[in-house]
Amino acid sequence: MVEGSSAAKPSGEEALIARLFTPIATHPGALGLKDDAALLAVPPGHELVLTKDALVAGIHFFADDPPEAVARKAMRVNLSDLAAKGARPLGVMLAFAIPPDMDAAALDAFAAGIGADAALFEAPLLGGDTVRTPGPFTVSITAIGAVPSGTMVRRTGARPGQAIVVSGTIGDAALGLALRLAPGRPGFAALTDEEAGFLRERYLLPRPRLPLSRALREHASAAMDVSDGLVGDLAKMLEASGVGGEIETARAPLSPAGRRAVEAEPALLEVALTGGDDYEILAVVPYEALSRFQTVATTAGIGVAVIGQTREGQGLTVRNGEGQPVCFAQGSFSHF
Repeated sequence: MVEGSSAAKPSGEEALIARLFTPIATHPGALGLKDDAALLAVPPGHELVLTKDALVAGIHFFADDPPEAVARKAMRVNLSDLAAKGARPLGVMLAFAIPPDMDAAALDAFAAGIGADAALFEAPLLGGDTVRTPGPFTVSITAIGAVPSGTMVRRTGARPGQAIVVSGTIGDAALGLALRLAPGRPGFAALTDEEAGFLRERYLLPRPRLPLSRALREHASAAMDVSDGLVGDLAKMLEASGVGGEIETARAPLSPAGRRAVEAEPALLEVALTGGDDYEILAVVPYEALSRFQTVATTAGIGVAVIGQTREGQGLTVRNGEGQPVCFAQGSFSHF
């Protein structure tokens, strides 16, 4: 081999990985990112839970969003899936496609975002892949978690006569997206700068509810995270479980910013209830376990609201504050 030949030099991809990701891939299973695969031991008495989501510029985030925020959103939407299944993270695999206009500073910021959330949520980077693309910027993460054997919380376990609950507040991300697309709407004109900033951030940075994982395993009959809108995702879960359900719009938990926007423009309630990107936990909990579930959530600093209950039959009925059924033009948001 001739010294200095291309065979002796790391490829552009290898150099990029060494600069950006080797310093943050400290888990032993990552093998220093020097191999073609990672090595991960399954904790004794546990099963793996795996999930994968891809984010594409112009579809799931704005092309001018900060690269660090894009990285953290990609991490969090996947970790949210693990939380809804009652799993704790074991690690993540990252793949992303770099467009021509993404410079070194943007790549540094993106890697910093991955590293920050890998540390924050104890979800170490184990490996992945990088490629070049004419565009758009695309990120895909596979998240790997674990649950004690036989305890994963599925969508299919709801039974009639159980409470329908949701964590946190609903609609902030959808309202944050609507605010960015149409800031002149009456509901948004009523917001303070702080409230508007809160909604924008909720769209950029979901909050995976991993502290609820154990409580979901122990007390929930069914669960999923709210990615495509409360109404649409609840309808999916009820259908998967073979039961019907009923919720009241007045019981949906809105943040102070969300409530102010809806009060100023009532049409925004539909946006809040059917828009995507909440990444809160939607669960069905037997009433006898409800107080224990709420206590765990409160201790973790996460609010949980009872918004309705399951019933015999099929379908979801949504009622307004007067008890009248309401219909929405769009049941849920679609990323497709």
